[in-house]
Amino acid sequence: MSQRFDAVVVGAGQAGPSLAARLGEAGRKVAVIERHLVGGTCVNTGCIPTKAMVASAYVAHMARRASDYGVENGGDIKVEVERVWQRTRGISERSRQNVEKWLAGMPNVTLIRGHAVFESPKTLRVGDTQIETDQVFLDVGGRAVVPDFPGADRVPYLTNVGMMDLREMPRHLVIVGGSYIGLEFGQMFRRFGAEVSIVERSERLLPREDPEVSAAVVDILQREGITLHLGAECIELDGKAGDVAVLARCDQPRKEVRGTHILMATGRRPNTDSLGLQKAGVATDKHGYILVDDQCRTNVEGIWAMGDCNGKGAFTHTSYNDYEIVAANLLDNEPRRISDRINAYALFIDPPLARVGLTEHEALRDGHKVLVGVRPMARVGRAIERGETQGFMKVIVDGDTNKLLGAAILGISGDEAIHSLLDVMYAKAPYRTVTHAVHIHPTIAELLPTTLQSLSVPSG
Repeated sequence: MSQRFDAVVVGAGQAGPSLAARLGEAGRKVAVIERHLVGGTCVNTGCIPTKAMVASAYVAHMARRASDYGVENGGDIKVEVERVWQRTRGISERSRQNVEKWLAGMPNVTLIRGHAVFESPKTLRVGDTQIETDQVFLDVGGRAVVPDFPGADRVPYLTNVGMMDLREMPRHLVIVGGSYIGLEFGQMFRRFGAEVSIVERSERLLPREDPEVSAAVVDILQREGITLHLGAECIELDGKAGDVAVLARCDQPRKEVRGTHILMATGRRPNTDSLGLQKAGVATDKHGYILVDDQCRTNVEGIWAMGDCNGKGAFTHTSYNDYEIVAANLLDNEPRRISDRINAYALFIDPPLARVGLTEHEALRDGHKVLVGVRPMARVGRAIERGETQGFMKVIVDGDTNKLLGAAILGISGDEAIHSLLDVMYAKAPYRTVTHAVHIHPTIAELLPTTLQSLSVPSG
């Protein structure tokens, strides 16, 4: 059987459905091909369910601290993992169902279930159906990758997907990998009541952040009783279900961390290895990411790649922005570009770490005349009132242009407050735009003008 469409979107993650809607509204006949669950990683195993679990963990944490606020809770706090799982799944499933209903109601758009494989640049196959089209938009996402550690073929472990289905409380969760996924799950399950150890091969957590940011995150996690093993080299796995171990063989003395469950949080890879890209002539890099230009176009005319699979950002917000860039260029005659995007992301531990633009190290590396302003969250009235004063604000300014280069906020509501700086950076306005603004009291963002008024040349 053969079908023809004006455009085919492969993958129903954050970019695909939105683009399909725009194309369908423009009168084009569109197919959206999805081999598994619509909504992609964010809806099913990423942002939405994990942040729902983070919310449960936060409630447990604050319940234990109730007496600090003059509130007696009447006894020990018990986390029922099954109920946490049910709440999380309910939120995720409702989100997925909303995307499915949205797709079903789109004019000129057909959802096809199955795995798409290229037969040529303008031909794909889904099962017994051959699909011909003039334009292909790839939004195939990524998945967890596990290094070929000795023992990984015989020792049971979980990835972020398996953690979403865990309906029992680990007695001791051992996490391999001290980046965003590992740290979020680590703090979450520690607050649920599990013992948690994190094994990281780098000498410090979050090595891409400035050292004081990494050190402050370490302090937050250790205060909650999480054990960190840094600089762990030559990792191997050992044991059996319920009694597992992570070993760092090259360390002196050799590290051995035993637990009941292992979470492998060691990175992700794009879902491009089974698309038949070679038959379409689409180029990838050595890691499998599809090479694209500044407008998400591949090296083959008529084929675009959006989201995690193009290596230009591994976040929901960058995936959605890829859709916006493609739609703007194709349908709106607006030449938007990936390079216009300012780097921005958050680590959703509690308190969260929000980051925009350059770190101090990156700004110095790039030759800027760097000025830095830092203020502790303990100076923020709102943080003091809420009894959550961990962390600090840090801003980085170019002393020649007076433009904001970057910022980090590690502290309560920092993931929201930082957008006031991000908007100023997009406007290319001088930092004094913020210092002259009158912010609402009492809020977290009200300390940003003060922080920018304290600029100095960094020491060292």
